[in-house]
Amino acid sequence: MQIEIRRWMTVVENKMVEAGRPGDPALRKVGVIAVVKNPYAGRYEEDLSPAIAASAAVGEFMSKLAIEAMGGLPVESYGKGGVVGLGGEQEHANAMLTTTFAEPLRQAVGGALAWIPSYTKVAAPGATIDVPLAHKDALYVRSHYDGMTLTMPPEAPACDEVALIIVLANRGRINARVGGIKAAEIAGKDGLR
Repeated sequence: MQIEIRRWMTVVENKMVEAGRPGDPALRKVGVIAVVKNPYAGRYEEDLSPAIAASAAVGEFMSKLAIEAMGGLPVESYGKGGVVGLGGEQEHANAMLTTTFAEPLRQAVGGALAWIPSYTKVAAPGATIDVPLAHKDALYVRSHYDGMTLTMPPEAPACDEVALIIVLANRGRINARVGGIKAAEIAGKDGLR
């Protein structure tokens, strides 16, 4: 199976100030959305493994776009998500967002140790989704608990489509101050997933 990409888009947000205080550096969030044909739309399929296997190519394509949109900034946080058109089921997005899809993303960000937070849902075209973010190497870095809100185009995902999403950020929240492990403390540690 090959997953057909019907359209893709990139959203870049640069946040300079939070609560009147500047961020240094600015917080850049990048969201890449790939709207793909849902091979299982309109029917129940027990075995979703062909979509899982085929998702690696989509993950590689999207990861490359996301890294380019970061504009050379380092990646500290990541997340993924999916919006399934009304002719499909939530499991279809989950099948396309497994480790097979995510491994190219881990490689693109220079290696990553933590699992990638995700959220999926079934929704009509033009839906909004909040994609969670967490630190790429240690899930328990509280300053990096964040997300990006993305709105799908007015006609996507169609009933036979799935919108797959990758979100990256170069840092944690501006003015984060709720304690916990700091990003600088986890360099070289792999036990904090």
